[in-house]
Amino acid sequence: MTTPAGPLVFVQFYLDCLSHASYLVGDRTTGRAVVVDPQRDVHDYLATAEDHGLTIERVIETHIHADFLSGHLELAERTGARISYGSAAALDFDTDPLGDGERLSLGGVELEILHTPGHTPESICVVVREHAGDDVPFGVLTGDTLFIGDVGRPDLLGSRGLSAEEMARSLYRSTRALLTLPDDTRVYPAHGAGSACGKNLSTELSCTIGNQRRGNYALADMTEDEFVAVVTAGQPAAPAYFAFTSVRNRQARPVLDEDTPVPPLAPEAFLGARAGGATVLDTRDPEEFAAAHLHGAVNIPLGGRFAELAGQVLDAQDAIILCGDPDTVVEARNRLARIGFDRVLGALAAPVDAVGAAHLTAAGRVEADALADRLARATGEFELLDVRGPGEVREHGTIPGARLVPLPELLARLAELPTEQPLTVICAGGNRSSVAASVLRARGFEAVDLRGGFAAWHGEVVHLADRTPDGVTA
Repeated sequence: MTTPAGPLVFVQFYLDCLSHASYLVGDRTTGRAVVVDPQRDVHDYLATAEDHGLTIERVIETHIHADFLSGHLELAERTGARISYGSAAALDFDTDPLGDGERLSLGGVELEILHTPGHTPESICVVVREHAGDDVPFGVLTGDTLFIGDVGRPDLLGSRGLSAEEMARSLYRSTRALLTLPDDTRVYPAHGAGSACGKNLSTELSCTIGNQRRGNYALADMTEDEFVAVVTAGQPAAPAYFAFTSVRNRQARPVLDEDTPVPPLAPEAFLGARAGGATVLDTRDPEEFAAAHLHGAVNIPLGGRFAELAGQVLDAQDAIILCGDPDTVVEARNRLARIGFDRVLGALAAPVDAVGAAHLTAAGRVEADALADRLARATGEFELLDVRGPGEVREHGTIPGARLVPLPELLARLAELPTEQPLTVICAGGNRSSVAASVLRARGFEAVDLRGGFAAWHGEVVHLADRTPDGVTA
């Protein structure tokens, strides 16, 4: 998204796999620009700035992110840009802090900083005016303070001594301050639907203050106490990696070179690394993985929300060796790096079967009709494990008798799972269940998963309901 005319250059970048939006804001007349909330691999910002004849002179972070490792250090190294956070941020590297109400000029284009604590204590929003003094701003970059259809969750800082209630009260005041902006002001948040930083995010990537005033449940006319109650209720489980990434974003860490090759490992070296304790991360499709994979491998398909899933079931300190398509190993490494998982030792430089049959195994995947038959016999020979989120289960239901353990909570709740019965794992469509089942098998459980997930199960239930008593389809 780029503005078509005038001095303002405004580009929104959207990273589907993390539901993450970032921005380049510049002034055509002066060639000066800033980047707001960048992802860690920064090539697209550099290329876009060059295309528009802009120099990136500052990186602005709306807050200390928890769901991804931000690219402020990478951009600063590549461009010499200053790094800025709100003045309440506590960081381990040099920054140019921004005060509440401070105005930054890029020439004609002007940025105004608003301190908006609530999602985090140091959260800010950035009001963008195409011309200094415009009564109606072009837009406001709201970070994780205000989303389209939601507000940022206030419950991620319990370990830092700030309660969800305290943060929610700050968020109430901050969001009401944003509502003083003119209704035509465009709203550009840092996340869209799918992000765990809120519970009701829209698929829309921008809106206006007026439309949010009318349609966002958290901006309805309510008291502060009512706001606290409604915003703190029903938040999804936060992935375990959030705590790690939040700390890492405060630190002066090594920067990512996204073009560096991943070291290729011959089968002998690959097996040696595995024997030394490295986690085997198999990035192939679940069907390929099920047919044959290394003993103890974890399956996280590279498509979709790869890094987020990895952050839910792996530890950031784990040494990782990759296997799958050799042409995708740099992509896999870079996507892991987006959440700070940097210990990728190398990748298998051969097809998986090159390690030898003695090191390979297969994984069971259950068909929906077979599962229905087993459940109808009610023998109690296995336990169902549903790894979808609570919201998905509330909306769509689950298979009767299933134990509900959302994937982000799986590792912390392994002690709850039976070891004397095999587990059959279900999710929505079959990806997360393959991830979970592979993690469970790597930890000594007997586990298979439902091919096609709950969608396949629901289709089978409908199919059976359409049958007549003599078994003939009606």
